Amino acid sequence: MSSTPEFPADFPAFWPSPDEYRPGPDPLDGIDPSFVFDFRTYDEIGDGQRWTTWFDVEPLSRGPEPRPAWVVESRGAIDTELGILKTGKEADVFLLERADPHDPDSGVVMAAKRYRDRDHRSFHRSSVYSEGRSVKRSRDERALKRKSTWGRIVASGEWAISEWDALKRLWQLGAAVPYPVQIDGTEILMEWINVDGETAPRLAQTRPDTELLESYYDQVRDFLALLVHDGIVHGDLSPFNILAAGERLVVIDLPQIVDLVGNPNGMDFLLRDCTNVCSWFKARGLAVDEQELFGELMAHAF
Repeated sequence: MSSTPEFPADFPAFWPSPDEYRPGPDPLDGIDPSFVFDFRTYDEIGDGQRWTTWFDVEPLSRGPEPRPAWVVESRGAIDTELGILKTGKEADVFLLERADPHDPDSGVVMAAKRYRDRDHRSFHRSSVYSEGRSVKRSRDERALKRKSTWGRIVASGEWAISEWDALKRLWQLGAAVPYPVQIDGTEILMEWINVDGETAPRLAQTRPDTELLESYYDQVRDFLALLVHDGIVHGDLSPFNILAAGERLVVIDLPQIVDLVGNPNGMDFLLRDCTNVCSWFKARGLAVDEQELFGELMAHAF
């Protein structure tokens, strides 16, 4: 089919004749490809969904770089609630899928930890774990001590920020913790630790053979040593907040992390962590001793 247009017989003479007609240059020729994009439309979101909050938070509220390849950074991504995973005294954990409808294969399921509001959370950890921490505003510090209404508001955010900072710090140290994706107010999105699409069981729920049991103990000891070498203590470590992802252990629940020296109870927390984990391993037949582990860890601290 000819691309030359047909002209009527009475076409003005000052226009080019059909033989002289040549199509003009492509208007996109010479344009930087970065200025050219495909326009795509998205359907309205449904119940239990929201547009991604990745771009709603400040850059410092996103996970450390280099980020894992599975982190979804598309502006067209949608967050879909998949249900509750775990309830707790300070926070509840939900499963949340983040995926771009135009690229569903790149979607990912994450754990969304949401700290309870001031009317539905407990203060049982605050006074002992937060010793040695600083609060930027004196008004907030006084409110925390009085456990006033404002103090409860501050505390909700304090625990979320504390866990966020701990996750980032430990991830960058190379510790076995979930990758922290982002924090938005009192919600932390983090890596979902799973085995074949099912949430990894807690260490307390496992019955490993002798070889795997020894490997698990070595991993726990190395985790504690890494923290102590950096001057911090988990503060609430037990077989109930260690997940067994196959042969790999991953530690969760870190809002109460304390400074080994800055907190006057730091040494006591470390000994308690040693006692909690050693008691479980001893009950399964492994010859370990909490005092020996404590002494070994203290050698890493000084």
